[in-house]
Amino acid sequence: MADAVREGGCGCGAVRYRVEGEPIFVNNCHCRLCQRQTGSTSVVNAFFESERVTLLGGDLTDHTVSAGSGGPHVIRRCAECGTALWSHYPRLGTLGTGLRVGTLDDPGAWRPDAVIFTESKMPWVALPADIPAFETVYNQFELLPPERVARLQAMIERKKVGEG
Repeated sequence: MADAVREGGCGCGAVRYRVEGEPIFVNNCHCRLCQRQTGSTSVVNAFFESERVTLLGGDLTDHTVSAGSGGPHVIRRCAECGTALWSHYPRLGTLGTGLRVGTLDDPGAWRPDAVIFTESKMPWVALPADIPAFETVYNQFELLPPERVARLQAMIERKKVGEG
């Protein structure tokens, strides 16, 4: 079976991208940093190997903020309208891409594997009963299927030897 190919873009249409395959994992994050950075209750990110994400058109700008770990969290935004399209987080650097699911042409393509940082969710947000929820983070190696764990582990090993 061929890998799925999905496309998405920014709010003004200047940026278009393509992503190939299925994500390693999808998180719905309710941490205060995500709330502040998005101006919303949470963000849904699908994590991929960066080589699976292709910029088809438009220009991006990089905006660096501090991640929860204190390391650099680089948000890639449309240079025209400022829509956040994806991020690179300190753990994997540029090897991994946290794609903003809401920018996909089909934003309902993937269900989150987990809801994280529920300790700081808005008090009126209801969580789905059939998606695992965690007060802070979870161990992806325990929750994800082996083939996705292998993809994540491969990126971690690449980062250890200096890539990304």
